[in-house]
Amino acid sequence: MFSFNHNTGFSHSSDEELMRFISKGKKSAFNELYKRYDKKLHYYFYRMLHQDNIKAQDFLQELFLKIIEKPNLFDTDKKFSTWIYSIASNMCKNEYRKDAIRGTIINLKDELELVQKEDESSDYDKELFKKHLKKELSKLDDEHKETFILRYQEELAIKEISQIMNCSEGTVKSRIFYTTKKLAVKLRTFNPHKSKYHGKNTG
Repeated sequence: MFSFNHNTGFSHSSDEELMRFISKGKKSAFNELYKRYDKKLHYYFYRMLHQDNIKAQDFLQELFLKIIEKPNLFDTDKKFSTWIYSIASNMCKNEYRKDAIRGTIINLKDELELVQKEDESSDYDKELFKKHLKKELSKLDDEHKETFILRYQEELAIKEISQIMNCSEGTVKSRIFYTTKKLAVKLRTFNPHKSKYHGKNTG
């Protein structure tokens, strides 16, 4: 586990500037960068790696070790967030190929937002919904699932996602449209309250 002092002295530096300092051996710059990204990247790995918390932590540490060991690999002309998520994405893809992981990668909050379930729905209904959603997600390929996460979980821009996944912006938009539309249709089938929404004014 990495540890750092919250008073790094680099709080006003950009991510890209921090990488330049890290390449010069500035430990405090690395501490600041770790503080900014450890939780976000840990959660990213957690969702991508079948919600395996231990594996997510291992991947997080491995990722930051790469930064410590080879900071000069970073192209300072690029946006750091795009670069770091590209590395994280490639690490997950390598893991998929090695272990054939096909996990569920979306949290319950976003699951519930995909369909218009009533606030007073019982815990049983929510669990039933969650179960069927996971089943539908497991049928999607890795590219569609990852695109959905980067857009709605990590809240990255379409352009950044296209760079991370090495595809066109049009492809990103197409994957997002396909995934959300397919999930919405499939999940309506399993919504025990679906009849209550027929003709309901959502405006």
